Amino acid sequence: MNTTPDPALYAGPVWVTLAYLAIYYVFISNILRTKLGLAKKYWEEGKKFDRYFGQDRQMLAADRTQLNMLEHMPVFLVLLWLHAWVVGPLEATVLGGVYTGTRALYPLVLGGRLGRMVPSRIMVITFTGYGVLAALAVRIAMSL
Repeated sequence: MNTTPDPALYAGPVWVTLAYLAIYYVFISNILRTKLGLAKKYWEEGKKFDRYFGQDRQMLAADRTQLNMLEHMPVFLVLLWLHAWVVGPLEATVLGGVYTGTRALYPLVLGGRLGRMVPSRIMVITFTGYGVLAALAVRIAMSL
């Protein structure tokens, strides 16, 4: 007797996971693009570009975008797959799609340059993400 579930049932969460990881690597590529662009700009101006301690606003925005996604990645992916398994793959796909979509919007809402204050508009993305994570967790707990 084969008790392995049909992999096609989990196509949605698989695509959400792949999209999430693709966006993460786009954000890493953006760090490289930003770093190389700033290094060239600083060199042309005769200034020294310090990647880690220079506090360039463009570099800070690129770093924040990627690191914010990274810090939530383990929690999101664990909850997504627990939810797909315990509650159902369709609901996990919808919630995961919302979460992944808001993560993709993060750099657009944040802006290309980060100053002393993070724009308050970023809270829409942040609280949407927290809401999705809470919904995933609560639905898992309710299904046990």
